[in-house]
Amino acid sequence: MPQVILYQPEIPPNTGNVARTCAATGTELHLVEPLGFSIDDRQLKRAGLDYWPLVPLSRHADWTALQHERAARGGRLIALSSHGAIPYNSFQFEADDWLLFGRETEGLPPSVRDQAQACLTIPMVRSSRAVPHGVRSLNLSVAVGIVLFESLRQLNLLTGAEPLS
Repeated sequence: MPQVILYQPEIPPNTGNVARTCAATGTELHLVEPLGFSIDDRQLKRAGLDYWPLVPLSRHADWTALQHERAARGGRLIALSSHGAIPYNSFQFEADDWLLFGRETEGLPPSVRDQAQACLTIPMVRSSRAVPHGVRSLNLSVAVGIVLFESLRQLNLLTGAEPLS
């Protein structure tokens, strides 16, 4: 099962929304510190609703600690970035991939991004008449949802999900 890594997230509601997505898919969530908020933050809890107990959550003191755990468990590190060259929807995901997402304000530092086996991007209109200066990126929780669900779709891991009644 793919895993989601948030590298030094800064905005509590984004992390809460990602946690809810992870709860809905049974996906492990890794938070790399320092965080831009307290894990007890009211907005974080509110965005994750009452799903926090359903989130397989791991916190890592820093990037090195996360890398040690990933090395011990195996799997590819797949970065998501506006600097990526490969569209996420043309990439072949594997079950043990670690999907790495950066800070809301700065994305992934090049030194972290360069450690990934692949760097993907979400194709979008960068500029148009309606948006002449372009869109730099999507909201973090939206980006996680798009890429995570595509990986689960490719791996046929959504078939056991029960529809809500």
